[in-house]
Amino acid sequence: MIADAFAALSDVVSKPFRAILLRTLGLTLAGLIALWIVLVWVFNHFVTLPWGWAETTVDIIAGAGFVVAMVFLVAPVSSLVAGLFLDDIAEKVERTAFPSDPVGSPLPLPQVLVSSLKFFGVVILANLIALVLLLLPGINLVAFLLVNAYLLGREYFELAALRFRPYEEARTLRRAVAGQVFGAGLIVALFVMIPIVNLATPLFATAFMVRLHKRISAQGRTSAQGAV
Repeated sequence: MIADAFAALSDVVSKPFRAILLRTLGLTLAGLIALWIVLVWVFNHFVTLPWGWAETTVDIIAGAGFVVAMVFLVAPVSSLVAGLFLDDIAEKVERTAFPSDPVGSPLPLPQVLVSSLKFFGVVILANLIALVLLLLPGINLVAFLLVNAYLLGREYFELAALRFRPYEEARTLRRAVAGQVFGAGLIVALFVMIPIVNLATPLFATAFMVRLHKRISAQGRTSAQGAV
């Protein structure tokens, strides 16, 4: 798994992935800026304070809160962007890292959009809960990592698996290797916590999970052949 993660990191900065990297960075950053604007508008629209030191103090606190919120929002925004570029990223990884294997089938766009939007909502809700837990020292970071490890691992692994398997089979496989998927999700969650670098989460996570799915699939074939 660690080798898969380092290989995915190499993909992020490699020449074949440069155009996709720029597009994912641009869209992820644009999504975060849009959410920042919405948060500022909501705050200014609904929070009214008297002029003076109180307003200045609250503005400073709110600004710091918005920065923290952006860290938590990288995961859901990146997952939404990943849906748009999944097939491009996955196909490049499959062709370059596994040239002797057949490439997967592109996912239908409606399926990708519905899945990405549903996951976006789930991750937003989960991270809002984790954000509240910031008030509880000692468990805030752990909560953030565990929530995102599970959700990001599940989403990206299933998206990679769906290129080769029907939906129910992909879910069954994910559950059968839940420990590995969670471990990989934890690596992605740690990646999300790195400022600036985390804007490349869609590319890194997709490349990582494509490799993980390929390795698990190969192990399954080997076990089946051994049983015969």
